[in-house]
Amino acid sequence: MDNSKLLSSLSYFSVFFAPLLLPFIVWLVADNQDVKFHSKRALISHLIPTVLLVAASLISFFQFFSFRHTSTEFLDSPSMFASSDSIGFWGAAPILFMLMYSFLFVIVLIWNVVQGVKVFK
Repeated sequence: MDNSKLLSSLSYFSVFFAPLLLPFIVWLVADNQDVKFHSKRALISHLIPTVLLVAASLISFFQFFSFRHTSTEFLDSPSMFASSDSIGFWGAAPILFMLMYSFLFVIVLIWNVVQGVKVFK
């Protein structure tokens, strides 16, 4: 068993246990160019869903604090969401981003497993 193949493959499989940490450490510490190449690819593939998750979190945060209604108006008018201007982009954006994140994460997970098996062979 070759250590360079094992480290390269482990960088891809780290999506299950240390998505950003292990490929970054392997990329910094490794001497072999092949290992550095694969750990950098794994790091980028792990970083893409993370960036989308941070964007979704920020949009959710801003959406939460951008409600026009106060809590007393909400209690007085339970049909707050029935008005046409209540739900727009800011109302649907967190859900859309979470759906995109879930879809992208599954694709990245499958891609990392395939690449890890390819490198290990």
